[in-house]
Amino acid sequence: MNLLHGVNPVTRVAAIALATTPLLLSLDWLSALVAIAVTLVLAPLCGLSLPALLRRSAPLLVIAPLTGISMLLYARPGGREYFSFLTIHITDNSLMLALAVVLRVLAGVLPVLVLSAGIDPTELGDGLAQVWRLPARFVIASVAAVRLLTLVRDDAASLRRARRARGVADKGRLRGAFTLLFGLLVSSLRRGSKLAVAMEARGFGRTDIPRTWARPSTVGRRDAAALALWALVPIIALGSAWGAGTWSFLGLG
Repeated sequence: MNLLHGVNPVTRVAAIALATTPLLLSLDWLSALVAIAVTLVLAPLCGLSLPALLRRSAPLLVIAPLTGISMLLYARPGGREYFSFLTIHITDNSLMLALAVVLRVLAGVLPVLVLSAGIDPTELGDGLAQVWRLPARFVIASVAAVRLLTLVRDDAASLRRARRARGVADKGRLRGAFTLLFGLLVSSLRRGSKLAVAMEARGFGRTDIPRTWARPSTVGRRDAAALALWALVPIIALGSAWGAGTWSFLGLG
């Protein structure tokens, strides 16, 4: 089941903004937790199973706790104090704010992972140019850049296999990582410069004649329904925080 089937990619981008931006209004743990729960419910309905979502969010589960460290140590003291050293104060208030920040990061990124899954770069470019009326030169360059990401992944896999074949894959992993990154940087710059010259030679964006498009990109009822569906995330989350009394406008209390 995929409720996003047939939805314009630019609608997905708008849904990401609609689902995540209002959550910034309140820095509390309850609204973030509810937003995560609603997203987990919507994910299978939008074609992304929970195991797949877990795999996509694995790096986030490691990084998100790190975002709450500064809030834990340096937030405004309040309530019972558990630890104090110079300017560091760990109190009830700092613990709650740190938890809220970590959950807020998860609540903000999970909808992005769900809504961005399966977006075709070409269809996204068509939508940006025809629906949002962005400049064709910018759109075509963006689509080309996204297409190159696949080639970068292929280059990385090829370099890893080459290092393994030479017997140096397990020696000096940190140094090997820097070598891999440098090789990817060089190949990306070369490929990017060749693509830029090719696009310039073919006159992309250098003419005042309106560009025609091979595939029409439109929005309709499915797009409106998708926006309404993902609007439930901030509505339910912020409504729960307001009703439970945990609402904290921008974390100011």
